[in-house]
Amino acid sequence: MTEILIDTSASVMTITLNRVDKKNSLTGAMYAAMADALAQAEADATVHVVVFQGHETIFSAGNDIGDFLNVPPAGQDSPVFRFLRGISSFPKPLVAAVCGPAVGIGTTLLFHCDLVYAGDNVQFSLPFVNLGLCPEAASSYLAPQLMGYGRAAEALLLGEPFKAEAALEMGLISRIVPPAEAAALAQRQAQKLAAKPMSSLIETKRLMKKSQAGVVAERMVEEGASFARMLREPAAREAFTAFMEKRKPDFSKI
Repeated sequence: MTEILIDTSASVMTITLNRVDKKNSLTGAMYAAMADALAQAEADATVHVVVFQGHETIFSAGNDIGDFLNVPPAGQDSPVFRFLRGISSFPKPLVAAVCGPAVGIGTTLLFHCDLVYAGDNVQFSLPFVNLGLCPEAASSYLAPQLMGYGRAAEALLLGEPFKAEAALEMGLISRIVPPAEAAALAQRQAQKLAAKPMSSLIETKRLMKKSQAGVVAERMVEEGASFARMLREPAAREAFTAFMEKRKPDFSKI
């Protein structure tokens, strides 16, 4: 599909979010395409590395609200949960180039990448509470592990955005570069990885992630159940209605 571009060259698969006119907001069909691409990359011995990228002005505004409300996630086999399982358990190196706004899943998918190169215009945001929801992608576990509880609380409870320098300090990203250079740097680093022994890369990544793999899988299931329940509750309905009506939500009577 044209909203997700898949290109494989020199052992590197590049997955490009290509819906810039809609701020790369993600639909169910886009999640399905990315989940399928990851499954293909895992099974294909000629693919050694996967790169995620958006545009130098926008990585992703998160979920497409209209699509999300019309076709909400329905169980663990829905496209979004297939994608989250795929990215969290992907055995080969994952690299990302992220510029501009990275909202919700635009940030949480990065917790599962091994190398992340950010433009200096990036702004990360985890506004789940502001939408009457809870975190996803095991970010309720991974954010405190990476950021420390205090900064994770600011990001997840207050929904306060943070920029490249803070993300670099906490280890979410690997390097800050001008936006026009992020994608090229990610590709260069991916090519370096692709030239290394695949068995060594896979085993090293497995060993580094071994202690958290079970917790991440379990937390994703728990978050998914809570997310689905909260999506049907009054707070989320008010948040999404306010978004569609372009007004500030009022949670005072909920």
